[in-house]
Amino acid sequence: MSSGQILHFGVGNFFRAHLADYTQNAGGWWIIGVSLRSASIADGLKKQNNTYTLCVQGTEHKRIDILQQVLVAPQNPGAVLAYVVDPRVKIISLTVTEKAYCLGPDNRLDLAHPLIQADLSGQEPQTAVGFLARGLANRRAPLTVLCCDNLSANGDVLGAAVRDFAARVGLSINWNLVEFPNSMVDRITPATSDELRFSTGDPMAVPTEPFCEWVIEDRFADVRPNWPGVQFVPDVAPYEMRKLRMLNGAHSYLAYAGLAAGYDYVHQAVSDEGLRRSAAQLMDEAAQTLSGDLRTGSQAYGLALLVRFENPHLHHQLRQIAMDGSQKIPYRWGDSLRALAQQGVSAPALSQAVTAWIAFCCAEVAAGRALQDPADQAIASAVQGPAPKHDLLALVGIDPALLS
Repeated sequence: MSSGQILHFGVGNFFRAHLADYTQNAGGWWIIGVSLRSASIADGLKKQNNTYTLCVQGTEHKRIDILQQVLVAPQNPGAVLAYVVDPRVKIISLTVTEKAYCLGPDNRLDLAHPLIQADLSGQEPQTAVGFLARGLANRRAPLTVLCCDNLSANGDVLGAAVRDFAARVGLSINWNLVEFPNSMVDRITPATSDELRFSTGDPMAVPTEPFCEWVIEDRFADVRPNWPGVQFVPDVAPYEMRKLRMLNGAHSYLAYAGLAAGYDYVHQAVSDEGLRRSAAQLMDEAAQTLSGDLRTGSQAYGLALLVRFENPHLHHQLRQIAMDGSQKIPYRWGDSLRALAQQGVSAPALSQAVTAWIAFCCAEVAAGRALQDPADQAIASAVQGPAPKHDLLALVGIDPALLS
């Protein structure tokens, strides 16, 4: 059995329900976590020796104890950089959400982003890309950097971002030692409720569903854990496309339309006959952009997703899904709209989803609520400007001509 250490950026619930669970099952590997911002998770886990309860609805309560420690990057950036360089660390993995990669509309590193500008200036790194680039410049052992966020071609995108950063500041990195495989992850993991904390007696408990999937491009620089159930494939793109466009696409639609209808949770929204029908139609439209066996099996996949969405035990908040829409919509809806337009196929459900997001933005701004989105100021300006629809569509890169 192989063994080693994983350095993981982003220690939220999804990581603790997915990669940490897989690694617990593999045996022989340990994880050092990194929080790029808040100390709250690190402090909470430290109080219980970095262990926590994974609550898999309907099956088990499982103790996860493979976290060695959780570093808070702003408190000790030097320790984070030291682990990036440490040859005992064989894999660096990330679940930091789409916005944390500081990408521009072209999906390349936004060199003008304030956090990237600060990292480029030589200050202690604040971003995952900055930590990777600065650390890799001193790395002398093989390393796999495994992105687990919902970005198309996530490994390729992250690799390009690190290269762009390194080139801008003249860092010399031995790229022959580093691999950035693409991956696709799937496990619905809501925020932890006070009820769950009370029932388990664990303030750091994590709720999740029984279903779990992980598909990884078989491109590692060194040893890897024997993760049970992981599919190692030559090309992740078809799996990633299906998940982003069908599951994530329907999730985002239910979030915006469901909130407008007065619902709080996914299982409530999908129980609404009209919203359920539109979500199913959106998945049917997205399925037409797939190819091969995945398109053939898309109907069964979509039906299984609706069953997962119906789960009343997860209490998956619509507002949690609605966050960071400007970062998600290009992948979840925009790519499908463009692919269907090339086929000459109309997309009324996807168009309805875009309209729901626009209405959500307008309603949030009108109500004076803070938008949970890195483009919050641009969204507010668009809503308050003379052409809200036009400007919001431009923000997410969707041509109005694509909408039915």
